Amino acid sequence: MKKIINTPNAPAPIGPYNQAILVNGTLYTSGQIAINPKNNELVSATIIDETKQVMENLKEVLAAADMQFEDVVKTSIFIADMNDFSEINKVYASYFDSDTAPARETVEVVNLPKFVNIEISVIAIK
Repeated sequence: MKKIINTPNAPAPIGPYNQAILVNGTLYTSGQIAINPKNNELVSATIIDETKQVMENLKEVLAAADMQFEDVVKTSIFIADMNDFSEINKVYASYFDSDTAPARETVEVVNLPKFVNIEISVIAIK
């Protein structure tokens, strides 16, 4: 049976979806963008700030499901400019242990919701 995961500590969905779905111990998150849930403002000063907000939003969604980054087995990263990859990767790496980091794909796309520069989703298992 699936359990809907929603927390006020991450941005509310901007469409017909939930922040995450938990099914048989596996959590599937929706893509997170850099909206600060406290003021509903987009964080976009730098790609570093934007990536950090995305990761903090994911951290809160994971916590709402009683999980953490060490439970993540797969991430999908969508970025608007592959030239930002090294800066994104530095922030991303600070949330994972390199020896047990999840599988990942990073894809450059033309546009993302609200024309942000990055969106990340994760799959976690507990």
